[in-house]
Amino acid sequence: MNNHYSDVLNFNCGLQMKNRFMLAPLTNQQSHENGKLSDDEYHWLAMRAQGGFGLVMTCASHVQEIGKGFSGQLGIFSDDLIEGHTKLASKIKSYGSLAVIQLHHAGMRSPFEVIKQQAVCPSDSEKHNARALTLDEVHQLKDDFIQAAIRAQKCGYNGVEVHGAHGYILTQFLSDTINKRKDRYGGSLENRSRLLFEIVEGIRAACGKEFLLGVRLSPERFGMKLSEIKVISQQLIDDYNIDFLDLSLWDCFKKPEEYPDSDKSLLQHITDLNFKNVKLTVAGNIRTGDDVQNVLDSGVDFVTTGRSGILHHDFPKRVIENPNFKPIENPVSESYLKSEGLSNTFIDYMRRWDGFVAKH
Repeated sequence: MNNHYSDVLNFNCGLQMKNRFMLAPLTNQQSHENGKLSDDEYHWLAMRAQGGFGLVMTCASHVQEIGKGFSGQLGIFSDDLIEGHTKLASKIKSYGSLAVIQLHHAGMRSPFEVIKQQAVCPSDSEKHNARALTLDEVHQLKDDFIQAAIRAQKCGYNGVEVHGAHGYILTQFLSDTINKRKDRYGGSLENRSRLLFEIVEGIRAACGKEFLLGVRLSPERFGMKLSEIKVISQQLIDDYNIDFLDLSLWDCFKKPEEYPDSDKSLLQHITDLNFKNVKLTVAGNIRTGDDVQNVLDSGVDFVTTGRSGILHHDFPKRVIENPNFKPIENPVSESYLKSEGLSNTFIDYMRRWDGFVAKH
């Protein structure tokens, strides 16, 4: 069997990734309320670069203050935040990892107690107490995503990932159940995907062809349809000069909700697309060395791991050394998680994951 975990991966933009492991963009609530990088978040991400991840991605980093999705979120919405990001990007790269920031806006999922004002959405959402963006605000949102990418490039990041998944604002635009706009950003799939495409096009134009550019999508939940996500994915590949597509599948090995009688897994529906020179990564229940091998064997270029990357800062090194590596079993103790670079705040957050942290 060919263990190609440690093979170098070449992106269109000219950058190389030293192996096939990416650290998932993980919510950790460790930074300061004003969006500035904290020592805890710096330490946690630096340890993953040291542990051998070929690409280390930050948590979702909001491009507007009103787009903040959780307390302690690392922001990229202002030049005041450049100092922390410059330090972080430099540290990640010092270990030979690619440093990538995920650009994010929570939209209607910005909690009132976090942003202290009504959240925004493509159209009014009573359920989420969110108001519709005006057309001018949609244009501003596009510009702020692009400005955040320009800022990230100034800070020394190798690239950015545009977060179009998990029910956040770009998903809200893509969803025909959430987006009820009557202008050119609502209605048909072409209109609902317009903002995403404009952002991607704008980032590429502003940051140049040597900047790593990826997009994260999820084909299910939050009003997403696999059939529509396949159309959008193919269009991104064909027309928008991206370097990689990151599909968050929740579970790579499950059957698709839209086609329950399909003989193909959700992952196979994705790998059937014509990726040309665009690289594919997927996330979703990839926990062991065997899982990594199965996903890579299915035609995926690199794997994105969250849970196993939390449990083992050096998960890539361990799998490269032992292809049958299995992570430590949960629940794990607080002291164990501290030894793996998690702060008390992050450990508290991880208590939301059922059975992850041992009870005292």
